[in-house]
Amino acid sequence: MIYKNIVLIRTLRGFRLRLKTANCKRNAWLKLCSLETTRNRKLSKTDAPPVNNTAMHAGILGRSLLFGVFTQTEVIRRATRILSFFGINRIPRALFSSRRSVLTMEQEVAAGDSTPAVSEVESTRAAAAKNGKRKKDEESDGNAGGKKRRGTGGKTLRPGERYVPPPQKRNPGVSFSQEHFSETSYYFEGGLRKVYPYYFDFKTYCKGRWIGKSLLEVFKSEFRAESVEYYQEAAKEGRIRLNEAPVEDLSVVLKNNDHMKNTVHRHEPPVVGTPLDVLVDDGQVLVVDKPASIPVHPCGRFRHNTVIFILGKERGVSELHTVHRLDRLTSGVLLFARTLETSKKLDQMVRDRELEKEYVCRVEGEFPEGEVVCEEPILVVSFKVGLCRVDPKGKESRTVFQRLSFNGKTSVVRCLPLTGRTHQIRVHLQYLGFPIKNDPIYGSSAWGPNRGKGGVVGRSDEEILQALVEEHRSQENQDFLDDHTGGKEAAERNVTDTRRQQVDPCGDKTDVITDGTKDSNNPENGSKSADVPIGSRDHLCSECKIVRPDPTEKELIMYLHALRYKGPDFEYSTRLPEWAKEDWVEPW
Repeated sequence: MIYKNIVLIRTLRGFRLRLKTANCKRNAWLKLCSLETTRNRKLSKTDAPPVNNTAMHAGILGRSLLFGVFTQTEVIRRATRILSFFGINRIPRALFSSRRSVLTMEQEVAAGDSTPAVSEVESTRAAAAKNGKRKKDEESDGNAGGKKRRGTGGKTLRPGERYVPPPQKRNPGVSFSQEHFSETSYYFEGGLRKVYPYYFDFKTYCKGRWIGKSLLEVFKSEFRAESVEYYQEAAKEGRIRLNEAPVEDLSVVLKNNDHMKNTVHRHEPPVVGTPLDVLVDDGQVLVVDKPASIPVHPCGRFRHNTVIFILGKERGVSELHTVHRLDRLTSGVLLFARTLETSKKLDQMVRDRELEKEYVCRVEGEFPEGEVVCEEPILVVSFKVGLCRVDPKGKESRTVFQRLSFNGKTSVVRCLPLTGRTHQIRVHLQYLGFPIKNDPIYGSSAWGPNRGKGGVVGRSDEEILQALVEEHRSQENQDFLDDHTGGKEAAERNVTDTRRQQVDPCGDKTDVITDGTKDSNNPENGSKSADVPIGSRDHLCSECKIVRPDPTEKELIMYLHALRYKGPDFEYSTRLPEWAKEDWVEPW
C-alpha cells in the first residue's frame, strides 16, 4: 500500500508539471490575441484599416498551441486512467487548479470588442490591495485579545511588563574620531599635562549576574565607592538611564539586554608634559618616541592623556592600528600601522618572530659582565593588576641581558626579549636579583626581604597582591593604582568584577570597567555628555571635593626604555635617555 501511494504521488507530480507547461503556452497565445484585439479596436477609432495580426501570430504559435492542447487532453486522459487504477474516481482539484484562469482568459478574448480590456498592472495592484486588506483584517482578528503598544518592537506586552529593545550590533571597526577628541582639552602646569574634568557617559549591557536584581542592588554590591544617596540623587537628575530612558526609581528590576548608561564627572590623572616626538610618518607606519607615564590607548582612568588621543587632538591623526604596546611607565619606540594591509603584514612578522626589540634599563646593584640569559617561565597570577612571576607552570620565556655601564650603585643593562610575555623584562630582572630602579611592582618590598630573587617569595599570590595594594595606598602612590585599580578612592568604583578583567599583553590593563561600565577603550562604550562647560565643578562628584598633590617625577618614570625596533627591511630607534648615560647622577 505504501509503495502504491509513493507511485501515485510521483505520477501526479509529473502530470502537474506537464499540464503547467501546456497551460503556459496556451496562456501566452490567449494573451497575445487579447492584445491584438485591443490594438485593432484603437485603430478602428482613428478610421485606420484594422490589421488582423491574430492570424499571423496564430500561424507562428499554431504548432505550440496544438501541442499544448494535445498535451493537456492527453494528460487528463492518462491521469484519469491511473487514478481509477488506484480506486480514485474523481480527479484532484489541486492538480488542475490553473484551468480556471485559462477559461477566464478564453471568455475575455471571446467577449472581443464588447468588454474593455483591463491592463495587467491594474489587475496586479487590485490583487495586492485585496491581499493587504485581508492580511490586515487577519492581524486585527488575531490581536483582539491584546493590543500592541508603541515602542515594543511588535511584541504584545502584559500589563506592567517592561519592554527591552534588542541589543545593537557593534561595529568592531569603529575608531576614535574628532567627536571623541573634542570632549575636553589639555592644560599644562608644573611640567605636567593635565585634562580639564568633563562629563562622560559610560555604557554597558546588563551582565548575566545582574539579571533579576534591581539597579539599587547592583549599585550596592558592585559600586560601593559611592553611597546609595549619591545614586539616588544621580537618578533624580537624569544621570542614570536604562534603554535611553531616565531612571527615577532604582528599584527597577534588570532584564537581559538592558542597556545602562551612567553620566559621571570624569577626572584624569596628570602625565608628563613632554611632547610626543614623531620619528617616522610615511603613510604606511607612524613611529613615535613615547614619554613615560602616558598609556598607549584609553584604559582605566586614562582617556585623553593617552598616545592615541594626544596624536588625534594635536596632530589630527586617527584610525591607527596598534602593532605593539608599551607599559604606561615605559618610554621609547612605539610603532603604529597606518593601513590595514601594513598592520596585517607587521602582525605576521610578530607571529613569525621576525621583529627584534631592544630595550635599555637601569637596575639596582652591579649587574654581571658578559651575556646573561634568563629562560624562566612566566605566569600571570593576577589579572586585576597584571601581576606576574616566575613559575614552572608559566609560559616559555627567554631574555638576553648585557651590562653597558655601572656607576657604583646602579647598572645600565641592554635587554633583548626573544619572547613577548607580560612584564617579561621586569620579571626576569627581579628573578636575577637586579630589579629595575624605581619599578613600583617588582622592586617592591612586598615580595619579601629578597624582593623575589630566585623566585623565593614565602607568600601566596593573594598575600603578595594585598601587600602591594596596601603599600601603594599608604604611600598615596598613583603610579601603581591608576595603572591598575584606579586610585585610592576610585579603586572599588573602577572595578566591577576583577575576575573578568583582562591584562594588556605588554602590561597595561585594557579592560578596566570604570564607574560600573564596560571598557572605555571602545568608542561605542562611552561618549561625551551634551554641552557641559569644560573644567566645571560638579556638586555630586567626589573627586571635585579632593585636593590631590601633583605626582613627582619619581612616581611617573620607570627606568625602562624601548631603544630599537627592527624588522627585515626597516629599523626605528631613539636617542639614549638621559638616565641611561654613564655620567648620569640620580636626582633623589
